[in-house]
Amino acid sequence: MTIVSTLLESKTAKCYAPSFIAVNLCLALIDGVLAFIAFLQLTRFHRRDKRVGWTRQKVLHLMIGSSNTGSLVYFVAAVIATCTRWHHWSNAFGFLLMAFPKILFLATFLLLLSFWVDVCHQGNGEEEDEEDEENSMQQGLLEKSKSKAGSSSASDRRKCCSFHGIHVGTRQKFVVAAVVLVFVLMISFAILIWIASGDNSADPSLLAEVYVDIFASIILITGGGICFYGMRLLFNLRKVRSEQVSAEMRKVSGLAGVSVVCFTVSSLIALLTHIPLFYHWNPSKLHGVKALVLLIVYYFIGSTVPLAFVLWVLRELPPQEIVSRQEEPRRITYVNYESVASQPRQQWTATTVSKNQVSKASPI
Repeated sequence: MTIVSTLLESKTAKCYAPSFIAVNLCLALIDGVLAFIAFLQLTRFHRRDKRVGWTRQKVLHLMIGSSNTGSLVYFVAAVIATCTRWHHWSNAFGFLLMAFPKILFLATFLLLLSFWVDVCHQGNGEEEDEEDEENSMQQGLLEKSKSKAGSSSASDRRKCCSFHGIHVGTRQKFVVAAVVLVFVLMISFAILIWIASGDNSADPSLLAEVYVDIFASIILITGGGICFYGMRLLFNLRKVRSEQVSAEMRKVSGLAGVSVVCFTVSSLIALLTHIPLFYHWNPSKLHGVKALVLLIVYYFIGSTVPLAFVLWVLRELPPQEIVSRQEEPRRITYVNYESVASQPRQQWTATTVSKNQVSKASPI
């Protein structure tokens, strides 16, 4: 609070309005709390199922915590840098701090979308199942060789701290490629903004506006994909009779609805007002009730609420039975010699797909 009071009482510094600083610090505090909860739950997952490695829940917790931490650093740095008249803040450095947490935010929901696509297409994913089985066999042989070479404590430490437990599927590889492409785009725009800042004939704010428009369009497309596959997943879950289906349907409908509404609102605000750029090039416009409302809606409704909802869905630890089952072989064949000649092959396939839908009904 001493730093905040010093910034507010400074007569030489051209700072934000007190109401804007209060909103900014409140957003930073909320992001800090969410980051703490995400990393705390990630630690709980690690302590409970060290043998499993990095699961989908753990990766999502890591992405949510990293995104909220980046937003926390950005909000605090925006107030300090502007009120102390830091020259480099309005150049490429401030742009990078603004764009990087949003990329982590996009990566989180692209991963969620890829998991939903896997569930929707699991009936046609025989090749991916074979690839998963082969990778699990190779991983088992690798773990056996490691256990023979070293002690059991060292092996557990490797499983907990390394990323060898992550199996990157085909659709997750597309997500990684898309995130890397957006990251390269961010670096390219940052370099162009840095060059334009040294040239008086160029306006770096125009380059930042182009990037904000491109990113807002990507967020809109991601929201449309989540809406489409969310509805498709709900349609598939209605065909499965299980006690967990109703709870999973509520999770899917909630995630899809919150994501679509929040993504649409934040993208429209970014496209129509370019309020994220006011931090760097138009701080004088950050006054009045309208600017504060747009700021809260863009950051709180557009980013904090979706991440908090995903974190709330992931709050429950998986049952210990499910954790122990993941070490067993995935394919189990039951053969009845009395009825194998009379039972068609298509019925066996339909039964297998139905069981897989029940076992993989969870949206994440």
